[in-house]
Amino acid sequence: MSFFILFALAIGLSMDAFAVAICIGLSSVKVTLKRALVVGLYFGIFQAVMPLIGYLVASQFADMILAFDHWIAFGLLSFLGGKMIFGSFKKEKVPEKETTLSPKQMLPLAVATSIDALAVGVSFAFLQVNIVPAVLFIGITTFVLSAAGVKIGSLFGVRFKSKAELAGGIILVLIGVNILLEHLGLLMYS
Repeated sequence: MSFFILFALAIGLSMDAFAVAICIGLSSVKVTLKRALVVGLYFGIFQAVMPLIGYLVASQFADMILAFDHWIAFGLLSFLGGKMIFGSFKKEKVPEKETTLSPKQMLPLAVATSIDALAVGVSFAFLQVNIVPAVLFIGITTFVLSAAGVKIGSLFGVRFKSKAELAGGIILVLIGVNILLEHLGLLMYS
C-alpha cells in the first residue's frame, strides 16, 4: 500500500472522530489545549488499536480467501464509506450541555467512531499491509485531526460536521475502488 493511499485512508477513517470532536468543541464552554489533547488521545488510540485487532483476527484466515480478498476489502470500504456519506445528510441537534471527558462519556464515543477501523484492519490482513506503521499513522492522523476538531468546533460550529463525514465517506469508497481495480489488473500503480 502506497503512502498516498495510506494517508487518504487515515484521513477517511479520521473523519468520524473529527466530526465528533467538532461537536465536543461546539458544546465546550472553554476549549483548552488539555481538552483538545484528551479528545485526540481517546480517538487516536482507538483508531490505531481497532485496525490492529481486525488485522490480527483476520490474519488467522487470510490465506483461505486470498482469491477474493480484494472484493472483501472493496465491499467493506464501500459499505463504510457509503454509511458515512448517508450519515452526512442527517440533521443532528446541537448538544445542549458540555460534553464531559470522563471515560464513561469518551469510551463509547471512541469505540463508535473506530468500528470502521476494525473492518479496515480486516482488509489490511488480506492486503498484507505492514501493520505497525499503518496503525501508528492512522492513530497519529486521528489524534491530530480530533484535537484540531475540538478547536474548530468551538470556532465554527456544526456546519463542518456533515462536510467532514461526506469527505471521509467518499475517500473510503475511492480507496475501496482503487484496491479492487488494482487487484483486477485495471490500475497500474498502488
